[in-house]
Amino acid sequence: MKQKFIFLGLVISLCSAIFKPADFPEADITNGIIRAKLYLPDVNNGYYQGTRFDWGGVIPSLEYKGHTFFGKWFDNYDPKLHDAISGPVEEFTPLEYNDVQTGSEFVKIGVGILKKPDDKPYSFARNYEVVDNGKWTVKRKNDVVEFTQELADKSGYSYIYHKTVRLTKGKPELVLEHSLKNVGKKAISASVYDHNFFMIDNEPTGPGIKTTFSFDAAAEGKGFGTIANVQEKSLLFTRNLEKKENVFTAGIQGLSQSAKDYDLKIENLKTGAGVRITSDQPIEKLVY
Repeated sequence: MKQKFIFLGLVISLCSAIFKPADFPEADITNGIIRAKLYLPDVNNGYYQGTRFDWGGVIPSLEYKGHTFFGKWFDNYDPKLHDAISGPVEEFTPLEYNDVQTGSEFVKIGVGILKKPDDKPYSFARNYEVVDNGKWTVKRKNDVVEFTQELADKSGYSYIYHKTVRLTKGKPELVLEHSLKNVGKKAISASVYDHNFFMIDNEPTGPGIKTTFSFDAAAEGKGFGTIANVQEKSLLFTRNLEKKENVFTAGIQGLSQSAKDYDLKIENLKTGAGVRITSDQPIEKLVY
């Protein structure tokens, strides 16, 4: 699967945010147009050690024409918090969680082999004990970072997961490429979704952010029709969100089975910066 992020920006004067450097394993890449920083998987010192998201490809910052597209959006940080993360990250659904007994192990692609502590339903917000992170290998070049996780579970699951974060030569474009090779005895059945966590020029979700779809969209759910409105192909907010307030829909309506619908734009209306997101695969579900 290949996913593209095309960054749009006006050449304007902006104040640069100053970030205190931290001792996290990281890599900087550039194609001469875009500059990006990535945090690298590390069991002991990694920035993200939670059990929700894939550990490969965490992007804390990306800059283009004086604009920033990712950043710290949360107040409290702990490496094991499920959402203490930034950049376009992915989560795979756990394998056979409902079928294993309490105290037994289950697998999450991109994370590792985890232990099921009790008979409660799986929750992405919960931190599970990691029994085995698998073997992570990272290869770096000037404009690309390649992540590989190899994992073998005694129950029969075994795979090689490969993810590439690449800056396209001569374009303001970031490409995510994924492959998953099953080398075990069991068939692998899982879904994966992308959580973008955009903070374009440090602007939080609100009236200053516009999302545009390539299809006529509709949405129902918490806050829709009051705080957020979807009209034809655009999603706009009527006011700023209060602290801990959110809107939610389990699925934007209007999607077809065509990859052409995987074409979204997110814009900062104040600064003119934005991003276009496309993929070579159709969207199964679009949660907002």
